[in-house]
Amino acid sequence: MIITRTPFRISFFGGGTDYPGWFREHGGAVLATTIDKYCYITCRRLPPFFEHKHRIVYSHIENVQHIDDIEHPAVRAVLNWANIAEGLEIHHDGDLPARSGLGSSSSFTVGLIHALQGLRGQMANKENLARDAIHIEQNLIGENVGSQDQVSAAFGGFNRIEFYRNDSFDVAPIILPTHRLDELQSHLMLFFTGFSRIASEVAKSKIDNLKNRENELKRMAEMVDEAISILQSPVQSLDDFGRLLDASWQYKRSLSERVSTAEIDAIYDTAMSAGAIGGKILGAGGGGFMLIFAKPDRQSAIRDRLKDLVHVPFNFESSGSRVVLYQPNGL
Repeated sequence: MIITRTPFRISFFGGGTDYPGWFREHGGAVLATTIDKYCYITCRRLPPFFEHKHRIVYSHIENVQHIDDIEHPAVRAVLNWANIAEGLEIHHDGDLPARSGLGSSSSFTVGLIHALQGLRGQMANKENLARDAIHIEQNLIGENVGSQDQVSAAFGGFNRIEFYRNDSFDVAPIILPTHRLDELQSHLMLFFTGFSRIASEVAKSKIDNLKNRENELKRMAEMVDEAISILQSPVQSLDDFGRLLDASWQYKRSLSERVSTAEIDAIYDTAMSAGAIGGKILGAGGGGFMLIFAKPDRQSAIRDRLKDLVHVPFNFESSGSRVVLYQPNGL
């Protein structure tokens, strides 16, 4: 039996420039971190005593004889890609809801690939984990997804991720003094808007509009290094990071009319009127989690004004996808 634990991520800047349709022509960059909320995948070989050959347990339970009969698109694609011949039982558990802007789909794919490799007694390579997950999601499943979520899930940490025209990428950890990193974390709040969405559908509306939003996307890419410069400056206020986040959100909203909604705008405006400096909807948009940037002394007021939403405290994490249980002889 194998259990993998793969983190969810928060993307600060550069989202949208990680779509192949963009970076293959212009290059791209994002600033993102993984957080201590995880996707857990339990995988074991299924003894041949049941009517079904494969059992998949997530928000539904699937008992099937053939991989092609599996309804879950990522499970079906990964098992076919891995040429699985043996019967398997796969369980998914997540700390936070799916389709919520935290890269949960990619965390699932990375975690499942990692689990299958562990079941075969193979050590996982972080770069290969990310590349395989990108290939499966973009090429085999045909999802309208970028490439940052898979990289963050595999590598973990607070990173500047650069995407090159030849489909390669580079992961550079952000080096900060501990007190500065703690200060940044203390300014961040995470709220669940209460509604999920199909990220691929929202993302498609943005991808279809990339050619018409070149100036906005180039500016969003530039903000990655501006944000890093703010964080690494010994004198610059973190308020500037929050204001840059607000500016980035305004650009992101312009990428597609589906990125924001009247409800999302109302939540954001409420937080800003209560003292927030900036924020954004996470992921493709349309729902899910909202990140709010605010001074610690304003956060109580913001929580009170947004009391109908679920507030999720979190910390940064740096482990990436990892095996947390390995019992090679266990069924």
